[in-house]
Amino acid sequence: MNSRLTVTILPAVSLLTLFASTLTAPAQNLPTAAMANAAIAAPVHPVVTRRIVVSLEDRRLALVEDGVVTAVYPVAVGKASTPSPTGTFTIVDRVTNPTYYHHGRVVPAGAENPVGNRWMGLSIAGYGIHGTNDPRSVGRAASHGCIRLGRRDLEQLFAQVRDGDTVEIIGERDAETLALFGQPALPHNAAATLLAATNTPETAPAQTAPGPELTSPASR
Repeated sequence: MNSRLTVTILPAVSLLTLFASTLTAPAQNLPTAAMANAAIAAPVHPVVTRRIVVSLEDRRLALVEDGVVTAVYPVAVGKASTPSPTGTFTIVDRVTNPTYYHHGRVVPAGAENPVGNRWMGLSIAGYGIHGTNDPRSVGRAASHGCIRLGRRDLEQLFAQVRDGDTVEIIGERDAETLALFGQPALPHNAAATLLAATNTPETAPAQTAPGPELTSPASR
């Protein structure tokens, strides 16, 4: 039995077209050199877990990043008649050079501003971490519930935190505050040294809702 071998001869133009398409098709699925270089050069930013821990008894604040204490600052906390709130909150806004408004009184940004030159509003309405025009109050129970820092410490802290960071305000010493701050810096009868309620009430910036004794400035 004879068998036949059938051979189909394509025109030269068709062969060239087929060969060219074979070479170019895979290249369409490959990243260009520019794309590859961009992917290699793109920096990778690790996610940092950041917490601010305030001990009312110690009157100190610790900045904790990924479980490591990176800074500790003295603070003023609420006095007996207007105590600082306790619990876990978050930073909801950060304002530079806020304007102070309270019962018709307006104080622009400057040395006389009762909240200093930085404000970090908390998720509890009307309360925040800020500066003061009375640096002698730092280290005492002297505020209307907010947490006050000295100017240099405030500016350093402000530069390191972001909206959404956790703020834990702890009223009574516990294992965490002992680990962060060591033995109590103040006697347990420190209430006898509380300042009289003579300080100007604090205030929150525009987007922070007023708290029990706070009003909101209209500008920042």
